[in-house]
Amino acid sequence: MTNKKEISAAIIIIGNEVLSGRTKDLNTSTLATWLNSLGISVGEARVIPDVEKTIIDTVHELRVKYNYVFTTGGIGPTHDDITAESISKAFNIEYGFHKEAFAILEKYYEPGNFNDGRQKMAKMPVTANLILNPTSGAPGFYVENVFSLPGVPSILKAMIGGLGNVLVGGDPILSKTINLMTYESEIASSLTNVQDNNKDVEIGSYPFFRQGKLGVSIVLRSKDQDKINLCNSLILDFVKAKNIKIVELE
Repeated sequence: MTNKKEISAAIIIIGNEVLSGRTKDLNTSTLATWLNSLGISVGEARVIPDVEKTIIDTVHELRVKYNYVFTTGGIGPTHDDITAESISKAFNIEYGFHKEAFAILEKYYEPGNFNDGRQKMAKMPVTANLILNPTSGAPGFYVENVFSLPGVPSILKAMIGGLGNVLVGGDPILSKTINLMTYESEIASSLTNVQDNNKDVEIGSYPFFRQGKLGVSIVLRSKDQDKINLCNSLILDFVKAKNIKIVELE
């Protein structure tokens, strides 16, 4: 196992529609899972409104605290999509038509269909690097360590694959899940004992409800597979002693 530097990231979900409950946030899970696979741990995720000062202040705070910051939402064609302009101001870079982005979108749309709203999607920090969009044409962008992606989950998911060569990751964060038909209170003491003796493994327990019965998913996370295996064995020992049923979840 290599001892790579710890690499961390933060996620900023931007959008009044998420805060109001009209739109469900799926992007945090998508980004966190992808970043973990690259060996980049997510230190925090925030949901903030479409307010320029809030976006600027949050970007300023997190970009010095983490190696990478990912924003989602607010780079579309409507009047309330203000992320690109806000990030331009955060970095003191001119906000305007990005020549490469404009050319991509002009080519993407049929003649006569590249209207003012669609042209707005080519406006961003003029010196930003582009994140290509294989789904709907409109690119995202990044400036230094801040990456701006769209809010539509399917489009975001299609775009992040192209960033694998841009990011510098650490050792991949591995995980193992054990699903038990039991209550958290029944395993709390035993699980705490395993955690106390294995500080290099993050152990979480998460209740679930299946076929009218409560269960608990135990998730083990570490960069060292051997340590996960050890904790898995210790947990299975007390699960067997307590005669707790292990189940597979769909």
